[in-house]
Amino acid sequence: MKVMILAAGRGERMGRLTKNCPKPLLKVAGRSLIEHHILALKQQGFDDFVINIAYLGDQIKALLGSGERWGVRIEYSDEGGQALETGGGILNALPLLGEQPFLLVNADVWTDFPYASLKKQAAKGVHLVLVKNPPHHKEGDFGLLNGKAQLEASERYTYSGIGVFNAAIFTPQMEGAFPLAPLIRQLIAHDQVSAQLYQGEWVDVGTPERLASLQLKLQSA
Repeated sequence: MKVMILAAGRGERMGRLTKNCPKPLLKVAGRSLIEHHILALKQQGFDDFVINIAYLGDQIKALLGSGERWGVRIEYSDEGGQALETGGGILNALPLLGEQPFLLVNADVWTDFPYASLKKQAAKGVHLVLVKNPPHHKEGDFGLLNGKAQLEASERYTYSGIGVFNAAIFTPQMEGAFPLAPLIRQLIAHDQVSAQLYQGEWVDVGTPERLASLQLKLQSA
């Protein structure tokens, strides 16, 4: 199973930290966020990566190269100066991803999720990993019932930025920049989205405060 790491975002909420550095290259515990992902995924048997880049993408390419130092293969889907958002970014990378289901990981999360558990997940549409709602996203995204994601539910959870996606959900009519969430909702309405709840370590490293908090947590661990 190939892995796509979403790394094209500008990271505007990070303020000055991303003025001259793309968010995936921000460091925690001595390594960039994206390096942590590659190491964890490699240890669990994933070695074929596609990374989309846009904002300061040359820095990501310069650091990671072809992936040889970790014994993995990295290809890049370069979106140029204007990122295509999550949905458009995946669509643009499909020629590199191929036709089989692929693992999708947001570069700006920190987690100890067992990625290997998803290697045989043959999603007909999408399989989402959900987590309990963090303080900054108390309303959540989706419900969960009998292994299926739900649009309407009394208890909702947050999409972790980790999932297995079937390339077939992207149609020839799609083009340009578009977000992923509306497509997921459409697929849920057609009963094509399975899901699971993960209750281990997970942090959305979306602000300087959360990055600093994570750094302190890892230093004291």
